[in-house]
Amino acid sequence: MNLIKTLEQEEVARITKGKTVPSFDPGDTLRVNVKIKEGDRERVQAYEGICIARSGAGLNANFTVRKISFGEGVERVFPLYSPTVDSIEVVRRGKVRRAKLYYLRERRGKSARIAERAGGAREEDFVGEAADAGDAAK
Repeated sequence: MNLIKTLEQEEVARITKGKTVPSFDPGDTLRVNVKIKEGDRERVQAYEGICIARSGAGLNANFTVRKISFGEGVERVFPLYSPTVDSIEVVRRGKVRRAKLYYLRERRGKSARIAERAGGAREEDFVGEAADAGDAAK
């Protein structure tokens, strides 16, 4: 195996140790808890919206979350394995037929709705410690 790929996998394993990263796709509604530093204090702020894109692989994986805040569309790009991302929770699974949902930027109200996908979260949907525990039990 490629040395860079091996080092990247080790780093991903080190970062995800102790926290779980759920498997999610564009169209899913996510709640991302972000660590925010204000002066000498640090707090966690929840950012909830629709995942409209995923890009990159391995350590460079990013995802874009869009929400409507006070009538204005706000998009934020999060690195998947960033230390500022405290946790990611899948609130609702969406059924879409595109990998990039940039068309939602022009839509408002009912036309921006996404149908819910049947079935909930499964144990295989998690990356990290919880998934490793499930593999050890088998």
